[in-house]
Amino acid sequence: MFSRKNLQLVTCCLLSVAVTLGAVTWKVQEITGDAAGTLRFLRTMSIVKNNFDGKVDNSILFDGAIDGMVRSLGDPYSAYLDKENFAKLSEMTEGSFGGIGIVFGKRGDDYVVISALPDNPGAIAGIKSGDIILAVDGVETRSMNMTEVANKIRGKQGTEVVLQLQTNDGSKKDVKVVRRDIKTPSVGGQMLPDSKIGYIRITVFNEETGADFKKTYEQLQAEGMQATILDLRGNPGGILDGGVAVARMLVPKGPIVSLVYRNGDKYVENSSLEQVKYPLAVLVDHGTASAAEIVAGAVKDTGAGRLFGVKTFGKGSVQGVYRIDNDTAVKITTARYYTPSGVSIHNVGIEPDVNVELPEGATTDVQLQSAEEYLQQKLRQE
Repeated sequence: MFSRKNLQLVTCCLLSVAVTLGAVTWKVQEITGDAAGTLRFLRTMSIVKNNFDGKVDNSILFDGAIDGMVRSLGDPYSAYLDKENFAKLSEMTEGSFGGIGIVFGKRGDDYVVISALPDNPGAIAGIKSGDIILAVDGVETRSMNMTEVANKIRGKQGTEVVLQLQTNDGSKKDVKVVRRDIKTPSVGGQMLPDSKIGYIRITVFNEETGADFKKTYEQLQAEGMQATILDLRGNPGGILDGGVAVARMLVPKGPIVSLVYRNGDKYVENSSLEQVKYPLAVLVDHGTASAAEIVAGAVKDTGAGRLFGVKTFGKGSVQGVYRIDNDTAVKITTARYYTPSGVSIHNVGIEPDVNVELPEGATTDVQLQSAEEYLQQKLRQE
């Protein structure tokens, strides 16, 4: 790794070479591989610095070069994180960030809402899982990458943002949302009325999820829980370690998830749980993604419980964040993950064991009802 001093030295050397190259002629076609690319890059910097009719800021040039490098990968989940974006990512993983409280992903050319977090501005304004974000404040999203879309939606608390959406029925609408600080309490739970079934909802996986889930789980045990409903509907995922920590309390000894890197290296997260303690039902929907799918996939493949709802979103790639210096980083897709049975769900999703649609405007949560009936039957059999 480079220290800040070393980074400055390397930068100065590159600039020196770039200026020198302005007086050098060569035939690029005679140079192959990485050397040709490096010379093209330095030649371009020399041309810009020596010929642009305006002020040239070296730091902006380097930011642009790094951003373009990562964009060229063609992966919607990889991005250059400048100082502002890196700070925002840190806020999100710590459980508090500014915006309207929605999480979105990319399907084809479309930015699709994975989840509108409950009790946050987006959900209150009527934004729903499956909505396609066509424009933000009049700017079409197809002209932006994911980071740019997210940054345009976020803004100062109390200000307004307008999203043009295409809903599931194909109609278009504009939704005005007032931004505020977004709080994402990760885990909540209670005993269902007149039953021995504990209900736990995880809205997102952050740094506190594992500890919060353990605390909630043990509290419900103390209240007499003998079966568990885990609600992962609308959960867009988050930190991989949070999903693994939850799965370790629910699935039996053996693999939870396998990460396979481009060079074929494989890393497996395992559970050491000797025995599944309670009958388990997991609620999933189209907004269940990423780390939430890791938990759902582990439960389904190991037989630790049954999945109720509709097919999940299908984000089966893993991103790593690599610091460039103290203030910037790159977020890069580093691996695909596979469920215990060896299945990649990327762009495919997980089919529930029991398919239960939740009708638009339903007054009864039929998915929850179906899971509860299943667990009541399991308890009667024991």
